[in-house]
Amino acid sequence: MPVIALFFGIVIRMHYKEHEPRHFHAEYQAQQGKFDFDGNQTVGNITSKNALALIRQWAQLHRPALDANWANIKAGKPLDRIPPLD
Repeated sequence: MPVIALFFGIVIRMHYKEHEPRHFHAEYQAQQGKFDFDGNQTVGNITSKNALALIRQWAQLHRPALDANWANIKAGKPLDRIPPLD
């Protein structure tokens, strides 16, 4: 599963063969979660409020890039890296 972003110890990934609804995966301190493109955890066990807020902020900031990567997945094209939070 390709890494598309890495920041503050948070790893963001997307699978090539994904299913609807559109989502991405995040890992933080051995915890994992699945997130919608608004940055809301839909499944998972990430409990850090700080990490969840950073993931949400990142997702909202990079929504167009997430949409573009989802289109790449559906078209069988490589995924693009998305800038981290500074």
